Amino acid sequence: MPSWSVSAAFVILILVYALIVFEVVHRALAASLGGIAAVISLHVVGNGPDLSAIMTWIDWETIGLLIGMMVMVDILSKTGLFEWAAVQAYAQSGGSIWRLSFILCTITAIFSALLDNVTTILLIVPVTIQISKVLEIDPVALIIAEVMFSNIGGAATQIGDPPNIIIGAQLSSQSLSGTDLASQSIGFSDFIIHVAPAVLIAMIPAFWLLKKLEANGLSGSRIRNIELLRIKYGIKDIELLKKSGTILIFVIIAFFLHSAYPHPLFSVATIAIAGAVIMLLVTSPHKVEEQLDSVEWTTIIFFAGLFIMIHGLEYMGLIDKIAELISSTIAKASEENRLMVAILLLLWVSAIASAFIDNIPYTATMVPVVIELAQDPELQLPLGPLAWALALGACLGGNGTIIGASANVVAAGLAEESGNDISFNRFFKTGFPIMILTLFISTIYCVIRYAMEWSSNLIPVALILVLTIASFSLSPMVYKDPSFPPNKVILSRDISVESE
Repeated sequence: MPSWSVSAAFVILILVYALIVFEVVHRALAASLGGIAAVISLHVVGNGPDLSAIMTWIDWETIGLLIGMMVMVDILSKTGLFEWAAVQAYAQSGGSIWRLSFILCTITAIFSALLDNVTTILLIVPVTIQISKVLEIDPVALIIAEVMFSNIGGAATQIGDPPNIIIGAQLSSQSLSGTDLASQSIGFSDFIIHVAPAVLIAMIPAFWLLKKLEANGLSGSRIRNIELLRIKYGIKDIELLKKSGTILIFVIIAFFLHSAYPHPLFSVATIAIAGAVIMLLVTSPHKVEEQLDSVEWTTIIFFAGLFIMIHGLEYMGLIDKIAELISSTIAKASEENRLMVAILLLLWVSAIASAFIDNIPYTATMVPVVIELAQDPELQLPLGPLAWALALGACLGGNGTIIGASANVVAAGLAEESGNDISFNRFFKTGFPIMILTLFISTIYCVIRYAMEWSSNLIPVALILVLTIASFSLSPMVYKDPSFPPNKVILSRDISVESE
C-alpha cells in the first residue's frame, strides 16, 4: 500500500463528514459516496475488491436486526401499545417534561443493558414520538436524550453494545484457548463487575449535564386529563396485541438465550428476521408489501454505505495507523506509568475515533492491538484493564456525533420518518459534552481501580463504592423539577388544563 493511502483515506473521511455536517446531501447519499470513493481508491492502488468481497464488508448482523425489528415494531404500533405506554409514562411524570425524560432515559439505559441498544431504540423511540404528539411537544430533545442513555447503559454489559459484543467474543476463553492469555480471558460477568460500576457512577452526572444542555427542550410542563387520555389512547386491537406481543416476548427471550448460548445459526439477525416473518404470517400474511414499507430504507442504505466506506479506509491503512500510534506511544512510557498511559490512550483515542468512525470496525481492529499489547513481554500489561478501557471508550464515544453509533443513526431515521429531523450539529451540541463528561468520570474510575498501586485491594473497591453512592445520592436533586410542583396531575373528568 503506497504511503499516500492513509492521507487519502483521511481526506475521504473528512469530505464525507463535511457533506453530513453541512447537510449538503442526505447522510445516506454521503455515506454511499464515501463507500464508492474508498473502493475506487483501493482499485487505484491495485488492491481493489470485487463485488463479493465488498458484500462481506457490510455488517449483515446489524442490517438483519434492523429490518426484523422495524417490521415487528411497526406491527406492534398498530395495536395502540405505544400510545398506552406513553400515557403511563406521562402519568408517572406528574406532567413535568423533565421528569418524563428522566423516566424514559432510565428505562432506555436499563433495556440497553439487557438487550442491545439498537433494539431498545427501535422500541422506545416510537413511544417517545407518541408522547410528544399527545403532549404537543418537540420530540427531538427527548430522542437525543434517550440515545445518550442507550449508549451509556449499553456499555454496562457484554450484550448491550456492538463493541462489547466484539470484545467479549474475541477475548473469550474459547478465542484465547491455547494462548498465554488464556488465564486472562473475559466473560459475561466480567463486564458487569468491571464496566457496569463506571456506567453507574457516570449516569447521574450525565443526567445533570443533560438537564443543563437541554434546558429549553426538556423543561416546563404539560397538564392533561389523565382519565381522558387513557380513554383516547388505549389499546386499539387487543387480539393483534396478543399475537404480536407474544412473538416479540419470545424474540426477546431468544436474544437472552443467544447471549448465554451463542451459536453461528442462532444470531440476533436470524432471531429478528425469523420473528418478523412469523409475525407477518400470524398477523398480516397478505400485506407483506405494506409492512415492508415500514422499514427505514434510508437508514439501511446509510449503514451499508458506512460499513463499506470504513472497511475501505481500514484497508487503506487508516485504522491501523491509529493503532500503530497508540502502541508506539505506550511503549515510550516509563514502566511504572505504562498501564496508566495505555488506559488513557485506549479510552480517549477510542472515544474520539468512535465518535467520527463507526465504533464497530474500529473495535474489531483494536482488539488484536489490545491482545498484542498484553502479549508483549517488554510491556507486561494485563489484558483486563486494556479491554475495559477500549469498551468504555468505544461505547461512550458513540455519543459524540450522530453517526458515532448504530443506535444514533436508527433514532435519527425514526425521527425523520415522523417529520422531526435531527441534524449533525443539533446532536453534536448535546452529545459531545456528555461524551466528554462520561469519559472524564470513566478515566477517574479506571485510574483508581487499575492504574494506581494500593497497599490493599480493598481501598480502590471502597473508593469506587463511595463514588457510586455519592453519584446516586444526587438522584433526587437531579430528578426534581423546580419549575413544576410534584404530583400536579389533573384527574378531573371535566377539566383539561395546559401550563407551560
